Amino acid sequence: MEHDHSPEGIRARLSAGPQHSYLRDWVYGGIDGSVTTFAVVAGVVGAHLSPKIVLIIGAANIIADGFSMAASNFLGTKTESEERQRIEAIEHSHIEKFPEGEREEVRQIFSEKGFDGEDLERVVDLITSDRKRWVHTMLVEEYGLPLEVRSPWLAAASTLSAFLLCGLIPLLPYLFGVTDAFWLSATLTGVVFFAIGSIKSMWSTVQWWRSGLETFAIGSIAALLAYAAGVLLRGFGQ
Repeated sequence: MEHDHSPEGIRARLSAGPQHSYLRDWVYGGIDGSVTTFAVVAGVVGAHLSPKIVLIIGAANIIADGFSMAASNFLGTKTESEERQRIEAIEHSHIEKFPEGEREEVRQIFSEKGFDGEDLERVVDLITSDRKRWVHTMLVEEYGLPLEVRSPWLAAASTLSAFLLCGLIPLLPYLFGVTDAFWLSATLTGVVFFAIGSIKSMWSTVQWWRSGLETFAIGSIAALLAYAAGVLLRGFGQ
């Protein structure tokens, strides 16, 4: 993606702050939604149960598992924010109690980056002259934390929306009473796998077809395992 590198464009872009990506949340929800729902379809078909069971269990999976995933993502992302706040408070306390020790930490951090002599001391003075900048430097350099955390609400919403959308697709043939619904469901689910992988490649260096095939392969393995489990359970029930 090309940026405007004029002084005005750079100023506007930097003043807007970092743009958080929720792509991984969407991909995670989309893949899991299609995999788990089709796993229900494959398992029920493998066990030779009624198509109505596919709809009942599939719908229950979409609602329950989709909400569970969204809630888990929300709490996990919220925990990241809370962890950052806790460590930030610790660093403020350390600066109050051990200012010279904290200055030495900054000095050693930037010494490892290649600064030395007067340049190193100027960097240390500059960073430690502002408490907020000092603490943020320690969060990034000492703890490896991002300066900004993602919204837990947007992360959860991305996961839930993708789960519901992609999870519904394997059930469509059964909703409309299509003949040989299982094979159409499998085909549609495979298309979803490949599409998610292809879309994902837009934010990576991997070629779209390779990313699509990779996601397709992973999803197919999960579906085959579910089908095998259904066949195995059917054998136990006989």
